[in-house]
Amino acid sequence: MNVTSTTVVILAGLLLLAVFFVVGLYNKLVAMRNRYRNAYAQIDVQLKRRYDLIPNLVETARAYLQHERGTLEAVITARNAASTAGAAAAAQPGDPVAMKALVGAEGVLTGTLGRLFALSEAYPDLKANTTMLGLMEELASTENKVAFSRQAYNDAVMVYNTQREVFPSSIISNSFGFAAAELFVIEAPAQREPPKVAFT
Repeated sequence: MNVTSTTVVILAGLLLLAVFFVVGLYNKLVAMRNRYRNAYAQIDVQLKRRYDLIPNLVETARAYLQHERGTLEAVITARNAASTAGAAAAAQPGDPVAMKALVGAEGVLTGTLGRLFALSEAYPDLKANTTMLGLMEELASTENKVAFSRQAYNDAVMVYNTQREVFPSSIISNSFGFAAAELFVIEAPAQREPPKVAFT
């Protein structure tokens, strides 16, 4: 083997190693992106469950809160807006615009639910209604599941964003369009607390 053929073999070997390295980084970024998308799917399941509970809650309260129509309508309007924002975020998990819209809509929904629960404290018959108590318990359980799923999603997004920013992965992520994913962060301190559902 002469020097030229040895050089060609070495260069071909280095090129092959470089190709395997790039493919490995690309596949790692794809796997991490899929992981945070799957984590968001778990949030989506819990949010849909929450959105499905709210109309039942409002219907149960409607019989007792006949003079509080504005509050009940505000809850349904906020629920519909949050459901729409949730569907947009589910279509593009991690998209900054969709995630910020979801955070905002969820904040409004949490606020209107809080007003409904505070208002219902003044109605002893509503507080004693077994259907209402069951719905409140399911809603509280769902809120906890949403918080747990949100943490798993944020962890997956953090790992993905870190991987796409470090060198040499940043070259691959920029070349192949791996955009940064947005965290699902509750910004206002009042939104961090789930609605109080203590009916005792």
